[in-house]
Amino acid sequence: MRKSYRIKKEAEFQAVFDHGQSVANRNFVIYYLQREQPHFRVGISVGKKIGHTAVMRNQIKRYIRQTLLEAKPELNPHADFLVIARKGASRLDMAGTRRNLRHALHLAGLLQDHIEEV
Repeated sequence: MRKSYRIKKEAEFQAVFDHGQSVANRNFVIYYLQREQPHFRVGISVGKKIGHTAVMRNQIKRYIRQTLLEAKPELNPHADFLVIARKGASRLDMAGTRRNLRHALHLAGLLQDHIEEV
């Protein structure tokens, strides 16, 4: 994803945490905040408790980014959201990540058309 689609600054992360709403399933937590902007922005967080090595954490982040890239046309363009991985995310493959993350995005109301169920 291009840099304009990312939330990187601590102040922006904190604004979504403080003023946004949250939903969760077993593997992901989504914090989201509606804003007027041309496209969505996303922040991804995978803590050291989830994947003990940087290789594992980066793999989880790649799976999340790829899922968001595939869902880009369906995502609400007027939202900032954070995807936070939980412990179970380390056991998921790409298909499992896609299914679980799309479910969490649907719970948050960020997907326009939701077909898959967990």
